[in-house]
Amino acid sequence: MKIEFAAAPADAQALAVFTHTGGGLSSAGQTYDQAAGGALSRALSAGRYTGAKGQSVMVGAGTGSGPAHIALVGAGDTGAFDELAAEAAGASAYNALKMSGAQVLALEARDVSAAQAARMAHGVDLASYRFDRYRTTEAADKKPSVETVRIVCADPKAAEAAYAELEPVGNAVRFARDLVSEPANVLYPEEFARRCKALESLGLKVEVMGEKELAKIGMRTLLGVGQGSVRESQVVVMRWDGASDKNAQPLAFIGKGVCFDTGGISIKPAEGMEEMKWDMGGAAAVAGLMHALAGRKARVNAIGVLGLVENMPDGAAQRPGDVVISLSGQSVEVINTDAEGRLVLADVLWYTQDRFKPRFMIDLATLTGAMLISLGTDYAGVFSNNDDVANGILEASGKTGENVWRMPLPEQYERMIDSPIADVKNSSGRLAGSITAGLFLQRFVNKTPWAHIDIAPTAWKKDSRVPTQPDGATGFGVRLLNRMVADRYEA
Repeated sequence: MKIEFAAAPADAQALAVFTHTGGGLSSAGQTYDQAAGGALSRALSAGRYTGAKGQSVMVGAGTGSGPAHIALVGAGDTGAFDELAAEAAGASAYNALKMSGAQVLALEARDVSAAQAARMAHGVDLASYRFDRYRTTEAADKKPSVETVRIVCADPKAAEAAYAELEPVGNAVRFARDLVSEPANVLYPEEFARRCKALESLGLKVEVMGEKELAKIGMRTLLGVGQGSVRESQVVVMRWDGASDKNAQPLAFIGKGVCFDTGGISIKPAEGMEEMKWDMGGAAAVAGLMHALAGRKARVNAIGVLGLVENMPDGAAQRPGDVVISLSGQSVEVINTDAEGRLVLADVLWYTQDRFKPRFMIDLATLTGAMLISLGTDYAGVFSNNDDVANGILEASGKTGENVWRMPLPEQYERMIDSPIADVKNSSGRLAGSITAGLFLQRFVNKTPWAHIDIAPTAWKKDSRVPTQPDGATGFGVRLLNRMVADRYEA
């Protein structure tokens, strides 16, 4: 997808004209209306189109050499036309006309600021994502036809400069979505690590550790998850030193990367198991975040640590009832081998705080199905031992539209994960499943300021109602944490 900024639609075969709720056409819109024989004004005065956010209606294009397809696209209330509304408007325009047959789509944005025009372009970029590399027989009329989106604005150079700050974030979201979308026979731990290593071209430092090194370090809970797989477990450390003081205390982000999760010996039901290829969505988000920070040359020191495993049930697989000694020295009784993500994170969290002494740690993980029961499919859960870290996540959520809700970590629930034969057990059963998972992780952060984001509800979308998130992998967490870092921690 090519995105460009211009002062006029030029040769565009399709055109989107924005209107606000209850509002009329802009001066540019009136010009298009005259060329289309009044079709736009008739659409405004008849039917159900009101200009509400997300609405669109196709109108006749009239005659002449102008665009063959014109759509009115709702931009919502004028007073609420913020960054997110601009992104949604651009995405809605693309979605309304992507199958029109036009190759060049123009978005009429001369009545908004250069920053808002850039946000519209960002919305188009996010909405146009499509994972189709394995579709070999798809008919042309089933694919989007639009190849170029031209943002028509008052100051194209200023809009282009503003978009230059957003484009690396869009690229990073696409990178994360690609990782989550890949099938597990293609993206297993070693391949995931290779794709991270390739990001050294952006200026990242990437270290990859295999099973021999992890065993020497003592990451037994992580290795226990992967011991039933023929695929070797990996830990990837990604480092971005963008602060003026290269020795300044880094921020740390940790990702659960279970590249496929059968549940192990506690095997999952067959129905829906194919979706467990995206149980590495937390690691994908952290890799995407590091991609974004490096891509936009963020002025911060940051560490991304990914625990990459495959949870399979062969004769060497971990058993329910096994006791494993974690890197922290705490013993863990494995009650359920399908509660594996927290075993991966336990070692990686401890390793990160011990080696890097970060300012804080934030982990992302598709950790619990219980999170979907608690929050549905539009919110991720946030658990934290530190109000400042949690508030930073909540603030960024409101600015990016990646919704989160803070959940409790009540001390009285600690007894639910006490084990009769070890220091802690990895599952307490159904009651408060997401909370007890968070309490389990908290035992491995060693009082470092920390937050856990359970993205099980948000890493993958079916029947998405968000214009910037096509069905499938969302890349949830990349924009959220990038914004948090930009707003709070860059020098």
